[in-house]
Amino acid sequence: MRRLPYFRLMEPPSVTPSRARPWHRISRGDLLFGLAVLVVYLVAAWIGVHWRHADPDRLMLVAERAVTGHLDAAALQGTTDSVAFNGRYYLAVGPLQLLPYLPFAFLHVLLGLSRYVIELVVAVPAAWLALPLARAYGARGTTAYWVAAFTAFGTLLFYIAVFGDFYYLAHAESFLALTVFLLEWAGRRRPVVLGVAMAFSFLARPTTILAAAPFGLALLWRRRDAVLAAVAFALPIAVAIAIYGWFNWVRFGSPAEAGYALSYLPQPGIEPRRELGLFSILQIPENLRLALLALPDRLGHFPYLTANPYGLSMLVVSPALLTSLWAGFREPAARLLWIAAELVAIPVFLYYGGGFVQYGFRYSLDFTPFLVALVAMGSSRWMGRPERALVLFSIASVSYGVLWHAITWLR
Repeated sequence: MRRLPYFRLMEPPSVTPSRARPWHRISRGDLLFGLAVLVVYLVAAWIGVHWRHADPDRLMLVAERAVTGHLDAAALQGTTDSVAFNGRYYLAVGPLQLLPYLPFAFLHVLLGLSRYVIELVVAVPAAWLALPLARAYGARGTTAYWVAAFTAFGTLLFYIAVFGDFYYLAHAESFLALTVFLLEWAGRRRPVVLGVAMAFSFLARPTTILAAAPFGLALLWRRRDAVLAAVAFALPIAVAIAIYGWFNWVRFGSPAEAGYALSYLPQPGIEPRRELGLFSILQIPENLRLALLALPDRLGHFPYLTANPYGLSMLVVSPALLTSLWAGFREPAARLLWIAAELVAIPVFLYYGGGFVQYGFRYSLDFTPFLVALVAMGSSRWMGRPERALVLFSIASVSYGVLWHAITWLR
């Protein structure tokens, strides 16, 4: 059945996302890019293993209890983001963070390395898909490789991929799911595939579900099979919401309580912010400062500048994101991506904290995939050297962040 046109917001732009399947055409350059991603991510992960050593983390404790039918663990008492509830101690994490740990808990293989293996298994495919994503949204020739290199090495995807951290794992899972979602949107737009991808993104990072609204409306507008398409798109998301609600109810007695309002926070300065409200407009000024204005801290010795573990401006960490503005606002597809990014950003900037011990503004990863697609759309307007300089600076900056984290916080 021929698809009817969408309403004006969704009409194909002049810089149109490709309906072809760019991952079906693999060249030597594609293979070299994939190999570079694999090698660089493995080397960076080895740095993390070298500094931290291969020890099981707290989520593995939960996983080992989960395979026996329990989600609590006494050893969590007094640790960051632990929740004391009804005399038991839980960890404030989502179900999709726990899921990949379960096979290691069953088999007791590679327990020490499990966190690194899990992180890489999720993040490396997300980085590999950066190249088809760039092409699907308009990047052509060598420019597609520049956009893909920026995504794989110049965004916080690279930073979160290599430290075996279960907090970072949620971002990697969401980034991968949203990348699959955007590729499907640029291609066949099958409602069930879009719904499943969005469901997985929600299970990892619930804030990202807000992007389902504009994409869902665009998907269903003027379709003859709108009811069937709506069911196919919404059902996986509804199942994901039910799973998350059940996970919360089992632990905290309420489907709406994820534990973050109750968790133990030993870091100075974070608890006072949470007392303002888990989500509050009072959090916006500080989050905007961290996301856009926070500069490196000064040192009295070499290297004289260092990252602040509470956050660093996105313009310092990944300045090539600025080229998303090159996509403009006039093209319908660009407007859709901007709307999705802005909706997802709302709860991020309302939230009480952006994380601790991080390079950059880590929660920006919730909407970064939409910005990457915009970077690809705007790549046809690149002048060349200025944009490539921004990409190279981004790669250097995030690479520094990996070393900074390993040397400063993993010893």
